[in-house]
Amino acid sequence: MSHLRSPGHWARGLAALAVTATSTFAALTAVAGPAAAAGHPNPATAAGQPKPGDACTSADLGTRHPFIKTTEVSPTITHFKGWYVTEGSTGYQNVTTSTQTTISVSVGLNGNVQGSFAVQTLGTVGASLGLNVQVNYSTTSSESTSVTWNFQRPGYYGVYKGTKKVTGTYGSLNCNRIQQDGGNWALKWTEGPGSGSFTTYTTLEEGAVRCQDKVPANSIMAKAQGLLDCGSAAAKAEHPAGAVAPTAKQTQDRLVQRPAPTSGTSAEQPKATGRSARAALDCQSGVYRIDVPGKILNWSAPLLANDGIRLRESTFFSAHLDNWRLCNVTENNGVIEASLWNWGNGGCATIPADIANQEQAYLTTANCGEDDLQRFYIYRDVPGSTKIGLQNKYTGSMMGHDRYADGELIRQYSSGRQDGTGTYTLTGV
Repeated sequence: MSHLRSPGHWARGLAALAVTATSTFAALTAVAGPAAAAGHPNPATAAGQPKPGDACTSADLGTRHPFIKTTEVSPTITHFKGWYVTEGSTGYQNVTTSTQTTISVSVGLNGNVQGSFAVQTLGTVGASLGLNVQVNYSTTSSESTSVTWNFQRPGYYGVYKGTKKVTGTYGSLNCNRIQQDGGNWALKWTEGPGSGSFTTYTTLEEGAVRCQDKVPANSIMAKAQGLLDCGSAAAKAEHPAGAVAPTAKQTQDRLVQRPAPTSGTSAEQPKATGRSARAALDCQSGVYRIDVPGKILNWSAPLLANDGIRLRESTFFSAHLDNWRLCNVTENNGVIEASLWNWGNGGCATIPADIANQEQAYLTTANCGEDDLQRFYIYRDVPGSTKIGLQNKYTGSMMGHDRYADGELIRQYSSGRQDGTGTYTLTGV
């Protein structure tokens, strides 16, 4: 990533190296993109993305989409070096810059980017702001990196690499039934429970800037210029050619910067909350099968440890493994939250804690406890229909299956199954 450069800058590339320093700097910033939007609320969603209040269908019950709440764009210097150029040392020079800050792409719970929901979130951010942002996990370099630059004039320069850091918050749009003013019901996209934050950044730029150069406010170059010790010209003339010691501000900025957690660190791993403790469940009297609509297979709990909930046909020999009760039920804004207790093995449906941060982690049962991994949001079709979608409270992922086949595991999908296979029916037994 350290050698990526802004398209407009390097389209001019070699030709721009021969022009004066000031005009080169202007060319660099001319492609900087839209102005930073500090705390901008509710930016428009990307084209084709649903918005709160849009109509949805029963096939959408098992899906979700990101809803961007706020964004902030901050020009950020990732690498910097003060550099003095004397009359006899103009021309091409290779300058080794020091790390100023490290930016890591992250979305929500795990501190990195896994699954379609995270990628869709960042894509929606980029589209809403008109910026080309990173949509997969990456990080700016934490090592010293070099910048080769053609210095046309003597002077005191800040040589830099930088980007626009984009941060903000998002919510989840889920399909659920809404009662309208006339008393009728309709399926609409609504903001579901849970939210999170994201961090990403735009294409890296590099360049050099002097104290006397006129640069756009709130640009990457302006940030680099702010790191220069812009004292008197006479004071700068006392420096020998080459590297200039960092200013007190640069030193302080580096001390307070800490890289975000990288992939594989313990900070990314979900933690169960009280998994070892059995909970006394308050279960409703109704018993249900969780069926595939119009098909004969339904959720069946595992008989063996370390196995998962699978699609099975209900038979005389099912031993109640395909029978479920809703326990510790609450309802908020029309969305049911419940634990799913299995009559056959006495366990509660859960995502295993050690794989909960993985896309397509399988659903299984465990001893019932006070644990958000065992809690599920249930989104319902309009009254008269038993179709539902299920979302794990802790991970935010929707439940679904890869294919319709006997023995197929039920898994979590961060955005759900967009082909409608994450919609089930809650059928009373």
